[in-house]
Amino acid sequence: MSFPTLVFGVGYLGKRVCTQGGHGIRGLPRADYDLDTGGELPIDLPADYRVLYTVPPSRESEGDTRLERLLEVLDPAPQRFVYISTTGVYGDHGGKDVDESTPVRPGSPGAAQRVAAESALTEWAARNGCAAVILRVPGIYGPGRLGIDRIREGSPIVREEDVGPGNRIHVDDLATCCGAALDDSTPAGIYNVGDGDHRTSAWFTGEVARQLDLPLPPAITMAEAETQFSPMRLSFLRDQRRVDTAKMRAVLGVIPKYANPQDGIAASLEEEG
Repeated sequence: MSFPTLVFGVGYLGKRVCTQGGHGIRGLPRADYDLDTGGELPIDLPADYRVLYTVPPSRESEGDTRLERLLEVLDPAPQRFVYISTTGVYGDHGGKDVDESTPVRPGSPGAAQRVAAESALTEWAARNGCAAVILRVPGIYGPGRLGIDRIREGSPIVREEDVGPGNRIHVDDLATCCGAALDDSTPAGIYNVGDGDHRTSAWFTGEVARQLDLPLPPAITMAEAETQFSPMRLSFLRDQRRVDTAKMRAVLGVIPKYANPQDGIAASLEEEG
């Protein structure tokens, strides 16, 4: 990327984008600018710049006050604003397909915050002549994000027949999607992203265990999980859908390097050493 890009939220994904993106990217971690307090930005904004926003909403607000604070101080407005949302905005569809035209119906407070954030950004962008690109992202995996500690501890998983289709993306493929979304040639709008492989979360955990030559975790029923798992983990398991990523491939122009998560798991383990 040759144009100036500011990355707000230099966490798991943000660091990856900054590492892969070259000299045109600057990350602004919380130590440089705290979105919970706001105030003036610590830098002068150029006339032509882009924003990648990976910060999750605060759990202490109904909407996304962090995003709202940032939008208030972006003057001049960026030419392009890429927002990392979640496929959780679709809610539960009983394992059926969803695409970008599917109406949102969030089933959790966190997903509802993302819907509010998408709407706030879209409206702000329209007023300020900014191209808004929303990437709806499923579960992110990669080095350090394979759930290895849980496997070693023998933490249970929900059995295969009780869980719905899986939706996930390797962090490197997501970073590629971010780069494509920041490019001027990409039409503004909403894009589902993912590897297109819908094998279950039970399969994924089992595959990590197999590649590490570890015992498979014990499998329990969904009814048993209701008494053992956290509300956030249960919400993830209850919302069942197959996320269609055809638009990602056809319009965003991204073909996942790790379309087969077996390859993504192997590459992640190799990087972890």
